[in-house]
Amino acid sequence: MRYSSLAIALVLLAAARLAAQQTPPNIVLLFIDDMGYGDIGPFGNMKVKTPHLNRFAAEGMKFTSFYATPVCSMSRACLMTGCYNARVSIPGVLNPGSQIGLNPDETTLAEIAKSSGYKTICIGKWHLGHREPFLPTKQGFDSYFGIPYSNDMALDTVNAKFAKDCVFREGLTEAKARAEAIRNTVPMMRGEEVVEYPADQSTLTQRYTAEAVTFLKEHRSEPFFLYLPHTMVHVPLAASDAFRGKSGSGLLGDAIEELDWSVGQVMQTLKELQLDEKTLVIFTSDNGAASGSAAPWRGKKASNFEGGVREPCLIRWPGKIPAGTTCNEIAGNIDVLPTMAGLIGAELPKNRILDGRDIRPLLVNPKAGPVRDTHLYFTANQTLAAIRQGNWKLFLEAPAANGKAKKNKAAKDDQKEKSPSGPVLYDLASDPVESKDVAAEHADIVSGLKAAAAEREAEIKLHRRPAGQLTASAGN
Repeated sequence: MRYSSLAIALVLLAAARLAAQQTPPNIVLLFIDDMGYGDIGPFGNMKVKTPHLNRFAAEGMKFTSFYATPVCSMSRACLMTGCYNARVSIPGVLNPGSQIGLNPDETTLAEIAKSSGYKTICIGKWHLGHREPFLPTKQGFDSYFGIPYSNDMALDTVNAKFAKDCVFREGLTEAKARAEAIRNTVPMMRGEEVVEYPADQSTLTQRYTAEAVTFLKEHRSEPFFLYLPHTMVHVPLAASDAFRGKSGSGLLGDAIEELDWSVGQVMQTLKELQLDEKTLVIFTSDNGAASGSAAPWRGKKASNFEGGVREPCLIRWPGKIPAGTTCNEIAGNIDVLPTMAGLIGAELPKNRILDGRDIRPLLVNPKAGPVRDTHLYFTANQTLAAIRQGNWKLFLEAPAANGKAKKNKAAKDDQKEKSPSGPVLYDLASDPVESKDVAAEHADIVSGLKAAAAEREAEIKLHRRPAGQLTASAGN
């Protein structure tokens, strides 16, 4: 796509306006697990009560074409590095037996923040490698409190490092814990040690929130980056006594309403500390709905239909980002790193390619025009499934008819469910639910998108960087 000199000038002017702030903002990143586009009020849910998120949207900007990936680890890799997961060699889902993680040589969001003197913390689900070389404290975070992977997993019975004062629950001891890996029982970690096993999942949202509030209060006088990747609403669903059974929409509704409460607690703390206008807050999710709603899109978690990868996203910075606005341009979690670098005056790494773009122009003016007009859709096994340019979306092979992964296959390549024919073209402007294949009517569009996809995939393969590997000293 070519832009006029006037359009380019307007985009640069918008970016300059946001960059001209005398004091770079604090950054708070709220990252939800398995929350679908239609799970909260700002994106159409009328059943579950989300008053704090509704207010967030009214005071900030809503993004309607904000992309993640079909499943967990690959999405977090995109977020942390500003790159597609295929470029940094992270597959769909890492598990307690995985011998890889996010390469410590990658430049993460936390390292970008630290380069500008920010205090950094990760509170919640990490899921980019649970072994010591890959933990948050090795990736730029000053401290870490949370669970190392999804809450439906189990303890790494061989390599878990228990703190001397670890709290063992449910009748377990260290010996019993190491004897058997029990599904849905995961460790709570502080730093690089397990401090509670199994973690009390009903209290996770409450405890993460309390930890976040404490961090904000302790670092109120210095710049900070708070990364709060919640465990909910990944299954097994859980909520505290204060919210369980209260939503009228089942345990999923309870968990969502508790997350909304958590957002309110963070916002209230920022206001009480007089940090509200000094802090940019991002709220989004790692992939499409597993239990909840992806409405109005087709597909859910593990699918590369829009419902599996298009996420709710709200961004708020009072006085800087226009309140109550909506941006329909393509953006995504790969854009967070370059945008944050621009906001806080940090240099981007010069020795590697990034896929994300600085979307500051859109934060000033949601109608500034495309910053990134192309999005690539990768599968859990790191192959390119589809490409979007403008409103055209081409699946390189025909996707599964129902747009969903089969039960218990969220971590597997959804390409396996595809029929032999393809490619399939959708016009998202006239057919946002991806119901009508118009490839036959637009052979020129198909040809152009196939060529663009091939070129981009070849470039990523050529400049692909390895995942982190355990060294001999780290054990097997």
